[in-house]
This record gives sequence, structure tokens and C-alpha cells, in this order.
Amino acid sequence: MGWFFGIDPTALLSQLDGGSVGSGYEEPASTGTSPQDDEMKQFVSTVLADTEDTWSAAFKQEGATYQPPRLVLFSGRVNSACGIAGAAAGPFYCPGDSKVYIDLSFYDELKRRFNAPGDFAQAYVIAHEVGHHVQHLLGITDKVDQASQGMAETEANALSVRVELQADCFAGVWAFHATKRKIVEAGDVDEALGAATAIGDDRLQEEGQGYVVPDSFTHGTSAQRVRWFKQGMQSGDINACDTFGAKNL
Repeated sequence: MGWFFGIDPTALLSQLDGGSVGSGYEEPASTGTSPQDDEMKQFVSTVLADTEDTWSAAFKQEGATYQPPRLVLFSGRVNSACGIAGAAAGPFYCPGDSKVYIDLSFYDELKRRFNAPGDFAQAYVIAHEVGHHVQHLLGITDKVDQASQGMAETEANALSVRVELQADCFAGVWAFHATKRKIVEAGDVDEALGAATAIGDDRLQEEGQGYVVPDSFTHGTSAQRVRWFKQGMQSGDINACDTFGAKNL
């Protein structure tokens, strides 16, 4: 289930390095240079810059400085501080180098396989991964790493769900502020909700194997993902995203 939104955080958390990186994107030599790719590069760079506006303001209110991640666009495979990843890994965030990795071909998969077309559905993917970066900066990632030590697989999966749902909520916080800046247009939110619904653990398992195994969920159900995205978007407040303290997800 880590395919859509990246690598299982419990496998990454021990690789934190706390380094400061600048905003923007970079691309390995293997990245394509087609006009379609160039358009997508511009799009993801714009979305990343807008998430930086949101989180810079939020951190400033708390007397802190936001250190934005870099966005790495690649095709085929890429080396990261978390190891070598191929296109099958999907988008992921690596806390070891504070970078968000996205294979450009993934957005075609988002449209064809998950029936989630549209710019905002694509922006939601980036905002979710940036949400993991925010968790890293806030020290949440480190706490989860410590808490997961010695856990049984079922318990670790349940903790992973709370991590992922909080990243969904953080994506919603960004969407709240993007709406105020009039970046989000009518129908955009529906695109994001459609993407969240399409990649719930229950939906993917039902489509892939014909039945669901709740104990194996690592990202949350479709309903949970939609709920927490809405929670962030309706409040615009990071404090509304405490999935770890919530009794009911």
C-alpha cells in the first residue's frame, strides 16, 4: 500500500539528518525533456512554491523557520538517501535528504488507473508528500520511529495509518490557504477527494484481491483519507490534524 504515497515511514525514520535545503526542484539526467514533461515540471514547481508560502507562514506564527524540501523529478529510477527507487515506488518523501521524489509518468497512472485526472488531484499528491516533510521538521517522524521500536506488524501498520492520515490533513491545510489565495477553482476540491477515495487501502485491496484485510492497512480507508483531508481544509489549522490523539479515525 506504500505504492501510492511512498515508502513506509517506519523504514525511513532512522535516516533523519536535519539538513537545511532550499526550495525548488532538481532532476537526474534520466528525466525526459518532452514538451509534456516540461509543462509538468513547471506545474509541480509552482505547487511546491505555493506549499512553501503556506508552511512558511504557519511556522512563522510559531516563531520557527520553515525549511522547504526540494522536489526531485525522475523517470525510471532514482537514487535517494533512502535507497534506490523505481517508478513502481510511486511518489515518496525521504527524510534522509528532505526531498520529495515524483516520477513524471506517475501522473499518467493517476489518471488512467485511479481515474483521478485534473491538476488539483496532482497537486494533492505533492501536498501530501510535503505533509510528511512537515512531520519531519516538527519532530513527529522521530517520535513515531521511537514508538514503533519492537512493535508487532499489526501495531506498526496502525501507527503508519495515523502518520499517513495526518499527512492528508496537512495537505488539506495547504488547500485551505490555496483557496484563500484563489489558486483553487470550482471543482478542484472534488478532484482531490476523488484521488483520496481512489487510493484508500480498502478500495485498493478490494480491487486488487477481492477482499480487504484491515490489519494490513498502512494508509487508511477511502473514507478516512477523505475525512482527514476535509478536516485540514475546513480548519486551515495544523492543530486540527492530531490523528495520533484521535479516538476515531
